[in-house]
Amino acid sequence: MMKLDNKVAVVTGGANGIGRGIALKLAQCGAQVNILDLADCSETLKEIEQASGKAEYHQVNVSKLDEVKAVFAAIIEKYGTVDIMVNNAGINRDGMLHKMTPENWQMVLDVDLTATFYCTQQAIMHMRTKNYGRVINISSGSWLGNIGQANYAAAKAGVVGLTKTAARENAKKGITCNVICPGFIETNMTLKLKEVNEGKAWDSMMARIPAGYAGKPEDVANMVAFLASDEASYITAEVINVGGGMIV
Repeated sequence: MMKLDNKVAVVTGGANGIGRGIALKLAQCGAQVNILDLADCSETLKEIEQASGKAEYHQVNVSKLDEVKAVFAAIIEKYGTVDIMVNNAGINRDGMLHKMTPENWQMVLDVDLTATFYCTQQAIMHMRTKNYGRVINISSGSWLGNIGQANYAAAKAGVVGLTKTAARENAKKGITCNVICPGFIETNMTLKLKEVNEGKAWDSMMARIPAGYAGKPEDVANMVAFLASDEASYITAEVINVGGGMIV
């Protein structure tokens, strides 16, 4: 297990799914985890506590700059630092391009891309003062383009470009910035596909994965923990797929 003792981590979207797995893993590795989310995080906090980890929840809309600034100021005032920034929060509002509403376009860009910029900026401003930091952004295989996801694909492609730029700008400051692209991960949301068309929708997804099965949130979390560790200090500006071979 990666050692993250005495590190202070911020994880957005940690209430459920992949974000919950990331928050739990970082806490298990010894980090003090700060979860930023609008959703109830009580179950995540309970799970972390049962694993003897340390975490707290901040109810924040990460697409609002004033709220992001306030929570980072509070975290730094309390813990003195932010060492690890994981931008995981995201939504999707799928629809074909010619039918997509401006509202659904903007909503996804706000949460999936602009919020990543806000949190990355606040974290890096502090990290640069101490010449150390880890920024890990969660994108998606959809950044390469996906039918019915013009807004989501554009946002996730933007996350890749943002991260690579941040990596170039901050490498000499001891800050690494990397992107993880999860493939098809088993969460409460994706498990609903088993109920669609007698499970044929789920089977169709499995057929696209060379490994033959869906990933778990901990598969993504394990990569986050590695990239957050000192062992990954020479890895930056990378896009790492965690998808059982589905993303090519």
